[in-house]
Amino acid sequence: MTYETLQQDMQLMVEEWMTSDYLRDGELFVIGCSTSEVAGQAIGTSGSEQIAEVIFKQLNILKEKSGIQLVFQCCEHLNRALVMEREIAARYLLDEVSVIPVPTAGGSMASYAYKQMTDPVVVESIKGSAHAGMDIGETMIGMHMKHVAVPLRFKQRQIGNARLAVARTRPKLIGGSRANYEDTRLNNKCN
Repeated sequence: MTYETLQQDMQLMVEEWMTSDYLRDGELFVIGCSTSEVAGQAIGTSGSEQIAEVIFKQLNILKEKSGIQLVFQCCEHLNRALVMEREIAARYLLDEVSVIPVPTAGGSMASYAYKQMTDPVVVESIKGSAHAGMDIGETMIGMHMKHVAVPLRFKQRQIGNARLAVARTRPKLIGGSRANYEDTRLNNKCN
């Protein structure tokens, strides 16, 4: 994997999200990322803030184009806490915890993101509030997603050497067969 290939992978992923029409202004978008897996190594063995930088820059483009709010999952050493801007934590009434992620405890992606944000905080949980997200390297972001998470089948299935899984959420279906869902956000895209 080269940095040029990584950037191309991320650009393709950004394009797919932008054409998907699943992202809404202000919604939480959670990212779990193993930079070790992106580099072709076992998760947690060779993190890289250089890889994180390439990924972060492309995610920032996605944020600028779509209006989403980026939330970065830390690794299990920080119990999968999340890095975000203080303003977003306040908007969602989330409690800050006292920790700063570093590559060896939090992961290179969360550590890099923390350093790039204007006023970063770490929160213990987003209480299943993410509207969409992506998991680079099987880092298990599902606990942060709203119900009901719907996996998406993008053409872009890898970032570097890491497997990529992406998902969006939809409101729960209630009311059974007599209910009408035509004018909802589902737009006949139920899975």
